[in-house]
Amino acid sequence: MDISGEYTFDAPQELVWEALQDPDVLSNAMPGGEGFGEVGENEYEGKLKIKVGPVQGKFTGNIKLTDIVAPESYHMKVEGKGAPGFVNAEGSLKLTGQGDQTHMAYEGSAQIGGRIASVGQRLMDSSAKSIVRQSLEGLNEYLKTQVAAQQATALAGEMAEDGQEMGETVVPPPAPAYKPPSQTEVAMNVAKDVASDIIPRQYWPYIIGLVILLIIILLIVIF
Repeated sequence: MDISGEYTFDAPQELVWEALQDPDVLSNAMPGGEGFGEVGENEYEGKLKIKVGPVQGKFTGNIKLTDIVAPESYHMKVEGKGAPGFVNAEGSLKLTGQGDQTHMAYEGSAQIGGRIASVGQRLMDSSAKSIVRQSLEGLNEYLKTQVAAQQATALAGEMAEDGQEMGETVVPPPAPAYKPPSQTEVAMNVAKDVASDIIPRQYWPYIIGLVILLIIILLIVIF
């Protein structure tokens, strides 16, 4: 299975690079992440809870970074195993600064075995794309809170200087906090993305109509 794509973060390159090196940030941003820790130089371990079609379970994974060119690029090797099967993957990414934004280009390939490989290539591809998309969007949301925090700190400094000149006590506005999505939200997003890839567009109105009908029936039963 090959995975490649690009994404633009709403944060400067240095901030994006720092986030990509922080296991706590990646654990929160990655759907199903349940803790990552550094176990060696540029080497990390963690747990990931994944649901792909009827197969779900936890993976224990090892991530090794090589060919590091800060703050631009690195190569990574991923090995994961658990009750659903195993995943061996390699890939690389490259960051390019674009003022207050950062463009990322990434590519890689993965070998998958065990029960998780039984769900079918198309379902696997759609689920993988959804998980990658949600991971990048989650990381971007975190980065936006960091940018806002830096702006709030700078504003607080300016307000403090103005307040000292005027003899006033100034309280700066609080910076927003990042809240990672729940497991339910992640699963629903994966299901929606998979359906968008697999179900032909001309059938979407019928699917939506069926969902609405089921909701109406459920409400009648409840009330």
